[in-house]
Amino acid sequence: MYAIVEIAGQQFKVAQDQKVFVHRLDAKEGDKVTFDRVLLVDNAGKITLGAPAIEGANVTAEVVAHVKGDKVIVFKKKRRKGYQKQNGHRQSFTAIKVTGIKA
Repeated sequence: MYAIVEIAGQQFKVAQDQKVFVHRLDAKEGDKVTFDRVLLVDNAGKITLGAPAIEGANVTAEVVAHVKGDKVIVFKKKRRKGYQKQNGHRQSFTAIKVTGIKA
């Protein structure tokens, strides 16, 4: 059984006991969170599709940790002008573990 759910503006395919990294959520570690914007549920080949979301369906998850992603280097250069600019960025993520899918 899996579901496609919208979390923080992005769509994720989640299954039972799966660990997913999503954009930073306002929840503490160990908290239970519920996502009610479920777009699709597949239960052993029986597909339920929402328009746009399925009424009464939700996905529950537990916040495992708040982590930072890999560093991304942003480098700008204009040739023959002597202009070089380097900047770095690390995105904040929340690791969640899916505990249940209710269709």
